[in-house]
Amino acid sequence: MSLEQHLRSRLAGRSALLMAHAVVGYPSLDDNWAMLECMQESGVDIVELQLPFSEPIADGSWFIKANQGAIDLGITWDAYFEFVQRASSSFDIPILFMGYYNSIFKMGHDAFCARLADSGARGFIVADLPPEEAGDLNARARTVNLDPVLLMAPTNSDARLKEVGAAASGFVYCVARKGVTGKHTKLTSEVESFLERCRQGTSLPLALGFGIKTPEDVAAASQIADIAIVGTACLQEWERTGRAGYLEFLRGLVGATE
Repeated sequence: MSLEQHLRSRLAGRSALLMAHAVVGYPSLDDNWAMLECMQESGVDIVELQLPFSEPIADGSWFIKANQGAIDLGITWDAYFEFVQRASSSFDIPILFMGYYNSIFKMGHDAFCARLADSGARGFIVADLPPEEAGDLNARARTVNLDPVLLMAPTNSDARLKEVGAAASGFVYCVARKGVTGKHTKLTSEVESFLERCRQGTSLPLALGFGIKTPEDVAAASQIADIAIVGTACLQEWERTGRAGYLEFLRGLVGATE
């Protein structure tokens, strides 16, 4: 079953799905594993596992700290892929790579796609790679059944949204606002209008992220998108309350999608 088919099957009878996020290696690999156990137990539908990078330009202060913390702990590409492989064989949640193109460029497209496919991941999100420069990577990815998940932004023209939609597969990541991750986003009529434009640009499921933090946010996002993405708030909850609080937080988010 393709990633898109899997997501559509999960959507049956629900308003939306929930995608969570973790930076591999922060606070530690053991913490990441416990996070995934909580995600599985709470019913999270999909997870993006971020490869630490020294200049995560789309990320706010929390993820900048997390990326640097993982690097300081010595998380390498090998450690990342080994963790993804172990997770994909142990949990039912589809796993996506999230990262930046510099890492992929250094690995090489063939090596990256082969390694990611071998690890059991279903696709990737590359925050800083525009579709017109991603043709070779995306083509190679599809030969090993990986889905390139591309980003649509409010600043995109309608024509640009269609270009992105044509190049994407699996689903599309709709960025709720300008700026970096972490800051709370009010889901106003402008965001709703943006999602309507995205619908015109693709038939793929739409995921909405950047600044979705609470069950109330997720419930609101579920009215206009197919997937609500919660990233920074998950990390904040883990650091504030530990495993027990994190699990209850995820349960509240998942409950808001039903």
